Amino acid sequence: MSDQSVSSLCDYLCRVVYFEHLNPATIEYIAARLIPRRAVAGELLFVEGEPSAGLWLIQHGRVKFYKINPDGQEQILRLCGDGDTFNDIGAFDRGPNPANATALHDSRLFTLPTDFLCNLIQREPAFAQRVIEVLSSRLRLFTHQIENLTLYSVVVRVARFLLQQIENPSLSGPGVTRMAMAAHLSTTPQTISTVLRELESMGAIEFDRHHIRIVRDDLLRTIALL
Repeated sequence: MSDQSVSSLCDYLCRVVYFEHLNPATIEYIAARLIPRRAVAGELLFVEGEPSAGLWLIQHGRVKFYKINPDGQEQILRLCGDGDTFNDIGAFDRGPNPANATALHDSRLFTLPTDFLCNLIQREPAFAQRVIEVLSSRLRLFTHQIENLTLYSVVVRVARFLLQQIENPSLSGPGVTRMAMAAHLSTTPQTISTVLRELESMGAIEFDRHHIRIVRDDLLRTIALL
C-alpha cells in the first residue's frame, strides 16, 4: 500500500483507462493493492523475458517500452506518461515481460500483481469488459504504428508524430528527446534533425534545440498525408 491517502489513490485510479468506469467500492479495493515504486531517469525497470511483476501504472513521469535487436539498436514501442499503463500483455497473459522498460524521467509508479488482476477479471465483469476494450485499442494502435513504419517515409512519420503530440501528452515533455523520437520512429537522431529543418523550411513548424512549435497545422496534416 502506498504512503498516499486512500482518497488520493482512488482519485488517481479513476483517471486510469482500465478503472475509470468502475464503482467506488471496487476502486478502493484496487487502491489497497497498489505496490508503490519510484524510479530515476535512466533506471531500468525490467528486462524482456523476465517474469512479469504485473501491470505497471505511471502516476507521474515518463517511461519507454522498447525492444533491442542483436546489434543493440533500440525500437521504442510506446512512450508512456502520466496516467498510462504498460506491460499490459505480461500482466494479463501470465507470461514474461514482452519488452524492456526504462524511466525517461524521474517517475512515481505502481504495480498491480497478475494474480490480483486475473481474480478481479473473474469478480468484476465491468473490469473484464474494459480490459477487452483497452487491449483491442492498443492492438489497433500497434497496427497503425506498423503501417507508419513500413509504408511511409520518415518525413510523413515525423509529421504524424508531431500531430500526435498535440493529443497525447505522453509523446512530449521530460525525457522525450530527439533520440527517443528516432527510436520510436525507426530512424536516427540525425535524420530527425534533418526532417525538422525540412519541415521548418516548408513553413509547417519552428524549432530550436529544446522546443518544436507547429506553425501551420493544416500544412503539417497535408505533409502527414492525413
